[in-house]
Amino acid sequence: MDTTFKQGATKSVAYTGTAGTTAAVGSKTTKARIWATTDCFVRIGDSLTATTSDMPVAAGIPEYFDINPGQTVSFIQSQTGGTGYVTEMSKT
Repeated sequence: MDTTFKQGATKSVAYTGTAGTTAAVGSKTTKARIWATTDCFVRIGDSLTATTSDMPVAAGIPEYFDINPGQTVSFIQSQTGGTGYVTEMSKT
């Protein structure tokens, strides 16, 4: 089974106590590599805004998630603002 993906564009967004949301991922994107500079909460979906009730992500540790083409990723701080990075990944 092939578990490799091609790297695409990387989007970044600043977040504080107010959520920051990326632009939509591309039409071929099926995985997202998420990395944040500070502990935060993340939400993936169609024009959603992260809250502190969403999935926690630890700073400096990349995580991979399924994502549908056109969806966005929203970040909000746990305690300190930072920058969230989303690298688009696809099979094609």
